[in-house]
Amino acid sequence: MDDLDVASFRIVVVDDQVTNVEFLTTLLERDGFRNVAGVSDPRRALDAIVSGDADLVLLDLMMPHVDGYEVLRGLRDALPGDRFLPVLVMTADATPEARRRALDLGATDFLTKPVNVLEATLRIRNLLHTRRLQRECDRLERALEAALDRQRATDADPNEDVPPTSASR
Repeated sequence: MDDLDVASFRIVVVDDQVTNVEFLTTLLERDGFRNVAGVSDPRRALDAIVSGDADLVLLDLMMPHVDGYEVLRGLRDALPGDRFLPVLVMTADATPEARRRALDLGATDFLTKPVNVLEATLRIRNLLHTRRLQRECDRLERALEAALDRQRATDADPNEDVPPTSASR
């Protein structure tokens, strides 16, 4: 995955512990990421993710006011159904119930704290690689739809000159 242009991705880190946000932000910036936003007030998380057009979310589950599950529900409601937004949950809650619930609500991957930095970095890159492929699929789908629209417009135009066929000569 050396061809992954990490500088172009927008990442939002959501954790109520400022030290965790700073640690993850520093880790990502050290690895070449340039568009990293940290949110330590989970009540601002959904807006930061949606308005920032995030490519990846790193999300804690156990937070005051709005927990990670509520953020996941909010994302499911706020984003179009065909929008792929990878969410890597990073939480101290290692229970199978927490993992199942987060994944059921739309989390893409799950790590328990304290996280292994190498494993977290590899998972982040894997998720961003998938996000990049999805963006490329979306771009190709838009190009195909535009080409089909042009073709339909050409087929529907009765005034368009039709080249003569051999039978009409």
